[in-house]
Order: sequence, then C-alpha cells, then structure tokens
Amino acid sequence: MESFITFFDQLSSWQKLLWVMICLGASWMLEAGVPLVRLRYRKWRHASVNGVFLGMNLGINALFSAATVAVAAWTAASGFGLLHLVDLSLWAELALAIVALDLAAQYVAHYLLHHVRWMWRLHVVHHSDTKVDATTGARLHPGDFTVREVFALAAVAATGAPLAFYVAYRIVTIFFTFLTHANVAVPRWLDAPLSLVFVTPNMHKFHHHFERPWTDRNFGGILSIWDRMFGTFVYDDPGRIQYGVDVADPARDEDVLHQMRLPFSSGERLDRDS
Repeated sequence: MESFITFFDQLSSWQKLLWVMICLGASWMLEAGVPLVRLRYRKWRHASVNGVFLGMNLGINALFSAATVAVAAWTAASGFGLLHLVDLSLWAELALAIVALDLAAQYVAHYLLHHVRWMWRLHVVHHSDTKVDATTGARLHPGDFTVREVFALAAVAATGAPLAFYVAYRIVTIFFTFLTHANVAVPRWLDAPLSLVFVTPNMHKFHHHFERPWTDRNFGGILSIWDRMFGTFVYDDPGRIQYGVDVADPARDEDVLHQMRLPFSSGERLDRDS
C-alpha cells in the first residue's frame, strides 16, 4: 500500500495527461468497433471543438491542483476531515474517500448544475452537443469546470483525503467520464446489471436526451447508487434518445465562440423552471 501511495503522490502532470489520452483513445477504438448509433458528423472536427474546452480546462485544473496540494497538507497537519475520525485500513479509507468524493464532487455538484439557474446556464454548453461521443466528456464551459473544481476542493477538505487518495479518485473519474460518454453499444444483459452500482454508458446517455425529464436524471459520475437513493435514476431503451438540449440552437453546437458566450446570452431562452 505504501508503494501505491507513493505512486499517486508522485504522479506528474504529463502522466495524468497521458492517462487522459489513453482513456480517450480506448474509447475511440470502442466507438469504431461497436458504435451505439451511426453519428453523421466529421469526427475530427467534433473532437477539435471539444478539445478546445479540454485545453482551457487543463489550465484551470493546474491552478486547482496547487490549491488541492495545499488543502491536503493542511488537513493532514490539522487532523481535519472525515477520514481523521475513523481508524480503518488504508484500502478501506481509500474506498471511503472515493465514495465520499463521488457523492460531493460529482453527484451533488452535478445536481446543482441542473437546478441552480446560473449554474445551469454554464452547464448547458455540455448538453448542447448533438453528437455525443467520448470527447463530449471534456466539453465543459470553463465556468462549469471551475464550479466542479470548487466542489472537489471542498470535498477534499471535508473528507481530509490525502493527496494520493484524491489523485486516485480523479484517475477513476477520467476513466468513467470518457467511457460513459463514448458512442459505444453495450448489451443490456451487461450494462443493466453493472448499472446497479456503477454509472454505465447506456445509463449516462439518458442524461443527454434533449428534453426533461431525462435531462435531469442520472447525475452520478462513478457510482449509480446516489441516483437510486435520491430518486433521480432512469433506465430505458437508448434507441429513444435524441441528443442535445431543448433550450439551445442545435445548429450551432460546434461554434466554439457561440458556445463560450452561450451562458451569458440574452438572445436564447436558457433558463428553465425548477
């Protein structure tokens, strides 16, 4: 376990970026081999649009990474946080940290991004993609990504998670982000049982349906248990899904400048009733 802690403590920025590329590349291979739907689009153009958002957010992540190091050091020195109240094995504490971080930094943050008006306006850029594939996982407006990073930083403080635990959690999150957005067909006999515990590709696709109530369901990042516990879980035939969002112009989903301005636009009806 000590070698595990050391590995994640010392994981460099280029190694994290390599993991992003590995997960994206593996998802692309699955999309090519077993696509869920035949998307009619220019794949590389679509990837370049979503890659712009990825590039901007990697810069934001670098700033928050420094803050996370400082917060993790403070909780370790002060004994602040959930993990300092229990005495478990390192593996059990790692599992507890990932579960707690998934609840706070994924489910709760995502739920609020849909239900707080100003947060929704930032988040709508993610949902405006009408050709959902693996790269859609990286399609987050910088404002949206910053909100998520703030929640993640607060979750690190609340849990008292060591930096290595948090890095391990982010590594798992990256894997799930690209896989669950990937345009890949997973047979129901496999996807449905897995969705009892984990967020699966079929399950997450319903969240990208263009209209409610499906748009406001399946908020989980790694674990599906939160959606099941809090009544936001839905599972149906993925063939019924139409991608996009009903409050944004689908014809401009690959216009980067339009998407960057979209949350602040008064020309489109982005606000929804709660």
